[in-house]
Amino acid sequence: MKELLLGNEAIARGAWEAGVKFAAGYPGTPSTEILETLARQYPEVDSQWSANEKVAFEEGMGAAIGGLRVLVTMKMVGLNVAADSFMVFPYSGTNGGFVVISADDPGMHSSQNEQDNRYLALMAKVPVLEPSTAQECKDFIKLGMEISEQFSVPVMMRTTTRLAHHKGMVELGERVEVPKKNFVPDAKRFSVPIYRTLLRPGVEKRIADLREYAETTPINRAEWPRGAGKKGQPPAKGSVGFVTCSIAYQYVREIMPDASVFRLGMSHPLPPRALKEFCAAHETVYVVEEGEPFIEERLAAMGVANIVGKSIFGVIGEYSPERIAQAIGLNVPDKPDFGKEITMLPRPPMFCIGCGHRTVFDALRQLKVTVAGDIGCYTMGALPPYEASHTTFCMGASISTAFGLERAGHDRAVAIIGDSTFVHSGIPPLIDAVYNGSSLTLIILDNSTTGMTGQQPHASAGKTLRGKPAPKLDIEGLVRAAGVKEVQVVDTWERKEVVRAIRSAVAHEGPAVVIATGPCMRLPEMKLSERGEKPYFIDESLCTKCDACFKVWCPAITRTSEGFPVIDPIECTACTVCAQVCPVDAIGPMGGGCP
Repeated sequence: MKELLLGNEAIARGAWEAGVKFAAGYPGTPSTEILETLARQYPEVDSQWSANEKVAFEEGMGAAIGGLRVLVTMKMVGLNVAADSFMVFPYSGTNGGFVVISADDPGMHSSQNEQDNRYLALMAKVPVLEPSTAQECKDFIKLGMEISEQFSVPVMMRTTTRLAHHKGMVELGERVEVPKKNFVPDAKRFSVPIYRTLLRPGVEKRIADLREYAETTPINRAEWPRGAGKKGQPPAKGSVGFVTCSIAYQYVREIMPDASVFRLGMSHPLPPRALKEFCAAHETVYVVEEGEPFIEERLAAMGVANIVGKSIFGVIGEYSPERIAQAIGLNVPDKPDFGKEITMLPRPPMFCIGCGHRTVFDALRQLKVTVAGDIGCYTMGALPPYEASHTTFCMGASISTAFGLERAGHDRAVAIIGDSTFVHSGIPPLIDAVYNGSSLTLIILDNSTTGMTGQQPHASAGKTLRGKPAPKLDIEGLVRAAGVKEVQVVDTWERKEVVRAIRSAVAHEGPAVVIATGPCMRLPEMKLSERGEKPYFIDESLCTKCDACFKVWCPAITRTSEGFPVIDPIECTACTVCAQVCPVDAIGPMGGGCP
């Protein structure tokens, strides 16, 4: 039976079919849907969100040496967080199968940087699988488990944004139940770091063995057009070949359906003999790979001289069939511009209607303080109309950056971080700031979810990935335990109280924390029907057209042809902030009249 699946859904299916027993990760586009699909459709797999990627990797590592087949998922920058564990795990090797998904994001669609995690795999000396279709996304999980168990090594499967989110037909299979392997304690292998000097030669032998495996595995193969020269025959004049992998393979096939292509399903380690033979059969070989020149550099190191790669394709951004075709000099037919007759109004990124973050950034805008931001929806606080966040680097960096800004003379530096990001990597820098005598102000935006990636739960949300009740982290108690004495908890929709709390925190001598609480409006329980509330309206008989309500920057508020402000009843979330700023009490809930 076949089914149309997202690449990420196919990975989840592959994990189920491969007999995976445990799966962990941290949400991050483009990998998020893998664990969500596992939790929703495959109860046989114990699936969870972890506090961060390092924790997820180590939990998976423990389950794997304990004898289970394990899947760990994260986006590419998440592997940076897990890198310490990723680098050491190959020394001891695994027991059960272990595959880690590294979802790269060429073009930075939802990431703070571009990076190619094949280089991390090169350093860790672990194999890298690169599927190019939804079918391979599924199949390579099982293959990865088999490689992992055969060579006792963690396996990286690299996907990209387009591969993760494309749809393709997938042939479904049945689940295989893999017996749990016994964990045998071994101090030399698992517990005493000094012994790893004895394990080091084994790491090198394993990568050499994997290189031999790469020579014969069918996922690395030359695809020859009918009648083409091969097996070391001299190249035809002007003959062209392609070496490619991942979604780029599909693009090459789209523009050059009859070309000679060496398709790499395993991009590390490469099969040197097979690649040299293929390249020798062509006059020119184009190396087409998204990201960095990883394969190109390896080919050059093998002594292959007739390759052309990043010099014409470039290293920045996503590839496309058109980009590849233009680079190699093919005529690209003009595509019909279906939107040329449509005038689109500019719409910059903005907070969702009713989002509690608006009051916080409005307060920060008024106070004109230096603000270090973090990774989350609230990154948009750097944009108009607020322009009240001045740095964004990586998860948890807001607190450390604010501390550094303070040391550089920016008195009363403010850090702002979400609840999920705080749990992920905000706790250690807060402890450090308090320990080292900082007077920074920290604002924790507690909306009970991981908002930017699609409302995933976390340790302070009170429920698990599968929606089961879970102990709710006491953020206030944790902050006080870190040594912060000035802690305020405010309702994020109480505009005046938010301003007062932040102003008070900034003026405080010593570290101060404001926890602005209010659930994300996109959570199911925040629907008006679930809350038993009604949308708000503006009574034109009372309205003076003072435009105070527009200054809360809510997209649900527009203007009538007569110049009156009006609230879209379908969009309104009844957050009440507009009613709080109206000087004439012209705003109230529908059916209830204005105050």
